[in-house]
Amino acid sequence: MFGKILIANRGEIACRVIRTARRLGIATVAVYSDADRDARHVAEADQAIAIGPAPARQSYLSIPALIAAAKASGAEAIHPGYGFLSENADFAKACGEAGIVFIGPKPAAIRAMGSKAAAKALMAAAGVPLVPGYHGADQSEARLAAAAAEIGYPVLIKASAGGGGKGMRIVAGGEDFAAALAGAKREAAAAFGDDHVLIEKYLDRPRHIEIQIFADQFGDCVHLFERDCSIQRRHQKIIEEAPAPGLDPATRAAMGDAAIRCARAVGYVGAGTVEFISAGGEFHFMEMNTRLQVEHPVTEMITGLDLVEWQLRVAAGERLPRAQDQLDIDGHAIEARIYAEDPARNFLPASGTIRYLAEPAPSAHVRIDSGVRAGDRIGVHYDPMLAKLIVWDRDRGAALVRLRSALADFALIGVRNNLALLRAIAEHPDFAAAAPDTGFIPRHPELLAPPAVAPAREALAAAALHVLARRGAALAAQTHASPDPASPWAARDGWRVRDQAAEDVHLRGEDGDHRITALWRGEGAYRLTLPDETTMETRGAWDGERLRLTLDDRQESLRVIEAEAALVVLAESGEYRLHAIAPDAAAADESAGDGRVVAPIPGYVRGVLVVAEERVARGQALVVMEAMKMEITLTAPFAGSVGSVAATVGAMAEEGQALVVITPEG
Repeated sequence: MFGKILIANRGEIACRVIRTARRLGIATVAVYSDADRDARHVAEADQAIAIGPAPARQSYLSIPALIAAAKASGAEAIHPGYGFLSENADFAKACGEAGIVFIGPKPAAIRAMGSKAAAKALMAAAGVPLVPGYHGADQSEARLAAAAAEIGYPVLIKASAGGGGKGMRIVAGGEDFAAALAGAKREAAAAFGDDHVLIEKYLDRPRHIEIQIFADQFGDCVHLFERDCSIQRRHQKIIEEAPAPGLDPATRAAMGDAAIRCARAVGYVGAGTVEFISAGGEFHFMEMNTRLQVEHPVTEMITGLDLVEWQLRVAAGERLPRAQDQLDIDGHAIEARIYAEDPARNFLPASGTIRYLAEPAPSAHVRIDSGVRAGDRIGVHYDPMLAKLIVWDRDRGAALVRLRSALADFALIGVRNNLALLRAIAEHPDFAAAAPDTGFIPRHPELLAPPAVAPAREALAAAALHVLARRGAALAAQTHASPDPASPWAARDGWRVRDQAAEDVHLRGEDGDHRITALWRGEGAYRLTLPDETTMETRGAWDGERLRLTLDDRQESLRVIEAEAALVVLAESGEYRLHAIAPDAAAADESAGDGRVVAPIPGYVRGVLVVAEERVARGQALVVMEAMKMEITLTAPFAGSVGSVAATVGAMAEEGQALVVITPEG
């Protein structure tokens, strides 16, 4: 076994590998860019080495920098994690030439499966069923358009050199093909350095089911059953489970046998995942990922195995720890990925600082794989996944109950995230009732922007008490700073002759304004009167952001966190975001419709599609940005003419920066 390994990755997967290495007594070396100097994986490793500036191409994708770091640290092997260079044959080859073990398959296997087109040809020869499509070398627009017409719309354009939804477009008809092809090629080139694509038939309501395989250097190969990864957005998975709901034993065995044939066809060694698309009772090969998958924990939970340990043992020349007949499925596991993104804005990646983070307590039923901590800055250079929540129980119904409970305990404030969406999916009756398909989220758009919910009474009470406590502290400070703090005239406690002290608290939530009258009852107690004239007798005891709230005749523990100029109340009934409005604040003016097209998040400008004085139609593409490995196209808010263009190709645009100004017609 190795004595020291270098992890050529970051975030939660780096932390995950460190955890297993530490259990096995293996020393770990982390690498980091300038943006990750204070990252969690850097702090958790035994040693850390800087490898370059924030952009991934100058750090995490720099093969010379990684090899140099491994040599300098004395690492015997490199674990590539997933993403970055994990499926790069040149990196695996460079490791071997430097006398360093690459913890993954041989370069030839990576090359064979690295091109989706070549892999499909290889699988066809091995007798593995394929989705109808075009995988040829002719990449001219005319040939690809002709292939799409031959296959029949709708079709799927896919980047040949990569995955993760990058360089992928669904095309409904021929009139949309040219624009979709250009976007897919542009995104593929930016993500993988290769703009080759393939065309496939787009199947209606398919399921995405994948098989985990493992092979050693002695020719042994096993499958560790399947995972259902059908809950997706932008062709990227957000919820995965194992085993796949409703999959019969015969189909499971057939898919497992096909996956092993895939591995044997390329002389595979190590961990790999063979991805299938299933529809109408049939399954078809999509691709093979020659690395560990993001969703590997659900396989670990149902098998009781540590797949990273298996990777290390196989790479060190050992045999597979178990044979196929020694592997069994125990219970059901579900994984939910927590992303820094805004589901209501087409899953636009988000950036910012994590002001507050509370994760559910780990147990035999709950696991957290995280790469972040409170106080971490989430930038724009890398994938926006922050953490993974994995739950396990005896069957799918019990695991779903665990998932709902654990998601309710998960709180992340300061960066927009998809926790509300994950909770909504977990609670949805269609998700609980049947096996999901890849169209689940598109069929339920209400999950992305749920209707504004009025805060529960306890949330309003907690926010009001927070505002009152803050005011009280400020007034006490003013009193203490006065020339004669002992004078009753210096007191600013609201006391008045022949009257009780009352204050107004103005809160604004997603559902509108809430004006509350707070009548002081002494010793931290208040009677709160809501706009509908109902009253609440309240008392609160604070411990930091935690509030032990007495509300009428019951008590409840809540948390109130100040973040992004808002009060976030975490209660048993849900999470509520409220803004405290100053008593003398004027109504804010809306600035919508001023014609400024601004950068929605920080990112790089990859294309400027208009010039000054050009006439544009409503919805016309103006600027193409790239942020967090995703392409974002900014469009005209209305028809008019371009007044000015401030965007420059290759330049960094800050959030809110005006890139184009449109003057409306007339």
